[in-house]
Amino acid sequence: MENIEKKFIQLTQIPHCSHQAEALRNFLVDFARERGYRVEVDSADNILAYKGKPTLCLQAHYDMVCMGKAPEIETYEEGGWLKARDASLGADNGVAVAMMMALMERSLELEFLFTADEEVGLVGANALDFPLYSKQMLNLDFEEEAEVCIGCAGGADIVASKQGSTVEGSGACYEVSVKGLPGGHSGVDIDKGIPSAIQVLTGYLERHGVVQLSVLHGGERSNSIPANAVAVVRSDTTLEAEGEVAVRLLKEHPSVLTEGRRLIRYISQFAQGVRETDAVLGMPHSSINLAIVHTDTLGNITIEYSARAMDMEALSALTEETVQTCEVWGFEVQVKDKYPAWRPQSNDFTALVGKHMKGVFGHSRTMAIHAGLECGILSRKYPNIQFASIGPTIKYPHSTREMVNLKSVEDTYAVLCRIVSDVELGVDVDL
Repeated sequence: MENIEKKFIQLTQIPHCSHQAEALRNFLVDFARERGYRVEVDSADNILAYKGKPTLCLQAHYDMVCMGKAPEIETYEEGGWLKARDASLGADNGVAVAMMMALMERSLELEFLFTADEEVGLVGANALDFPLYSKQMLNLDFEEEAEVCIGCAGGADIVASKQGSTVEGSGACYEVSVKGLPGGHSGVDIDKGIPSAIQVLTGYLERHGVVQLSVLHGGERSNSIPANAVAVVRSDTTLEAEGEVAVRLLKEHPSVLTEGRRLIRYISQFAQGVRETDAVLGMPHSSINLAIVHTDTLGNITIEYSARAMDMEALSALTEETVQTCEVWGFEVQVKDKYPAWRPQSNDFTALVGKHMKGVFGHSRTMAIHAGLECGILSRKYPNIQFASIGPTIKYPHSTREMVNLKSVEDTYAVLCRIVSDVELGVDVDL
C-alpha cells in the first residue's frame, strides 16, 4: 500500500494557507499532468484532473487553516498520532489530497476534484463550473473513521461594524490577556465546552466594571473558537491576574473607547455556542461562534460571527436574530459567505460506501455533521450526482492541537481503494 503518511508530510512542506495556496496548486497540477491526466484550472483555482470516462469523482480541498507557526510545519509522531509542533497540521484536508495522489499513481480512470479556499467560506466550491462525467462523488473531508456522512450544516459569516469615538481615560493602564486556550473548530467542536478566549477576557473585564477599554483584539479565524484575546484598559482600581487571565501594568496613557464598557457587556453576555440541539441525531442543530473582535485607535469596532444550522430555515432564523441584535446595539451588519446545508439522503452509493466501511472496520454508521462540507454546494450544482463523505480520524482541526490517527489513515485508504475497485471494476477487492 502506498505510503500516505510520506505523501502527506511532503504536502506539509508546501505552503497552502487559505488565499495563499498557489505553490500547492502548481504542485498538484504538475503531479497530475506528469501521470497522464488531463487538467483544468478555473478562475477560482479549483483543479480538475481526469482520465478516460470516469464514473466516480474523488473530491477534497487543498487549502488549510494556518494557526501558530503554520505554514512552517514540523511534524512528529506520538502514540500513533501525527502532530505538528506549535502549528496546525493541515490534515484537514491534506491527508485526503495525499490519498488522491496515491490513486493517481495507479493511473485509474477517475475524476479528481481539488477545490480552493474551502476554509474561508467554501469559496472554490461556490465558484466551481466544471462539467463532470461522474455519477457519484466521494468527498474526503470527513474527520471520523468508520462513519459515512450524508448530511452537513449550512452556514453564514456575519460581520458587524461600527464607527466609534474615543475620550480621555483615567487611572493606570493595563494589558489584560487570555492566551493559549485550546481553540477548535467552530462547528464540530462547538458542543465540547471549549472556552472562548474573547468571552473569558470580557467576562473578567465585566466583573471589574470600572474598567475603561482602549483596545480589544481577539480570535484567529471565523471558523475557529477563539484561543487568544488581548485588551488594553485603564482602571482606577488595581487589576490582578485571575485564572487564565494575565495582567501586566503598562506605562502608557491611551484614550479609551466611548462605548468600551457597553461593548464589554455585550460580548461577555453573548450566547456563544449551541443554540438548538437535535435530540434524534444527538448533535447540535444550530450554533453560533463569536469568532473575532477588533477595535482601532479611533474607537471603531468590528465583530465577526459564524452561524451554522442543519437546515436552511434554522440558519436563516439564527442569522436574522444575530443581525437584529447587532443592529439594536448600533452596528451595521453584512451577511456573507453563506453556504447551504446538505440534507441527509441515503441511496445506492451511500450503501456501497457503508458496505466497504464495515468490511474494513467491522462496523459503520451513517450520520450528519455540524459543519460545512462542500457537498452542500456541490449537490446543488450537480443534482444528478450521488454524494457521500468519509475520512480518517482527525482531532482538533483549525488549532495547534490538530492531530491525525495514522492507523485510521491506513484503514480509511483501504476503504477508499475498495470503493474505487467496486465502482471501477465491479469487484470488492483492494487495489
